[in-house]
Amino acid sequence: MIYLRLYNLILFIAAFFLVPYYVMRILLTGKYRKSIGAKFGFIPRDSIENMKGSPRIWVHAVSVGEVTAAAPIVSSLRELFPSACIILSTSTETGQDMARRMVPDATSYIYYPLDIPFVVRKVINLTEPDIFVPVETEIWPNFIRICREKGLKIVMVNGRISPRSFKRYSKTKFFWRNVLTSVDEMGMISPVDAERITALGVNSSRVSIVGNAKYDSLASRADDTLKHEMSNRLSIAPGSRVFVAGSTHDGEETVVLRVYKKLLEYYPDFLLVIIPRHIERRGEVLSCAEEEGFNDCITMSDMNRGKRRTRERVTIIDVIGELFKIYSLATIVFCGGSLVPRGGQNILEPAAWGKVIFYGPSMEDFSDEKRLLEEAGAGITVTGEEDLFKEIRKVMGDTARLSERGEAGRRIVASNMGASRRYAEMISAWLGERAEGD
Repeated sequence: MIYLRLYNLILFIAAFFLVPYYVMRILLTGKYRKSIGAKFGFIPRDSIENMKGSPRIWVHAVSVGEVTAAAPIVSSLRELFPSACIILSTSTETGQDMARRMVPDATSYIYYPLDIPFVVRKVINLTEPDIFVPVETEIWPNFIRICREKGLKIVMVNGRISPRSFKRYSKTKFFWRNVLTSVDEMGMISPVDAERITALGVNSSRVSIVGNAKYDSLASRADDTLKHEMSNRLSIAPGSRVFVAGSTHDGEETVVLRVYKKLLEYYPDFLLVIIPRHIERRGEVLSCAEEEGFNDCITMSDMNRGKRRTRERVTIIDVIGELFKIYSLATIVFCGGSLVPRGGQNILEPAAWGKVIFYGPSMEDFSDEKRLLEEAGAGITVTGEEDLFKEIRKVMGDTARLSERGEAGRRIVASNMGASRRYAEMISAWLGERAEGD
């Protein structure tokens, strides 16, 4: 209990500095304006009124990545419990927008409350869940404690712990061990994730290896209608050579642009699409392109306002939620967050479209996915600019082999499907109810 008091003291001190910062962000940029009230427990009336049905299942997905994993799990829960009230919460506004588009099987959509005891109690009293289901390793001590006080079951799904997170948790293992004892079962993605969670003090009897629900989500979403839609929106003719650089971070755009400049000497019709990980870096990416000699870039926000791409070689995607669809147009893909020490980004998304993916050495957060795709020949590690150019030239020299390798990656994604149903059945077991029709 003393550790929880210390946590709340740190939380109070942090709030003293962070509240003024976020108030200024809201006033100056408008960011967080839609979510701030709900985070303090002021849930819109219509969201509460929509919460009808039984059992009441609260699924929490922090942001866009977790929503991708949550979508097929919610769909499987809806199959098991057609009359259930499924509440889906997110922490970010982009995640909320994505949830409303991607997860139609949810009953109601809300924002996850701040981890302040009186706020948490208020929201739990309003939503009255029977079970709380965090997606991936999203643990907030006060929320977990209050769930336990109220007798709610807690089942983690699609659990994963990256090497960086594990290192951070290990330093305060004494604290997290006490918090995690309140979680009834932890469904982890891989044996490595299971080993890490047990190393933090969780009894292995409460840990299960279930798989990655993102495979289900991505395989089902890779549909040619999305490809045709994006081809029309970006004015890119079917069959065009397209180099897609997804989820790039500061420093990676320069590498991509320089490699692209060299590729144009061999493939003059090649197009480049850059999707920065953070769209607020739009101006930086445009400046970077100009420095590399590309002065005629076009952005997706320009196109959304009615401008059409004509001769522009470089397209910069500065809106949220388009990355997966744009991968469908790619001839080759570079996945960012990997040439800089960020642990990588989701390489399953382009793999679901049957693409060969290049990435840098920093892939710690996606080591299992990297291993699977490299075994299939669909994933290629590069060390920098020269290596990326050399490897792209190599695969472009044999288009038949390029297609074969991409298809092998797509089969890997398809063959790993099924985790979402297993997670739904795990949740069902803790609810102690049989699904209708079983």
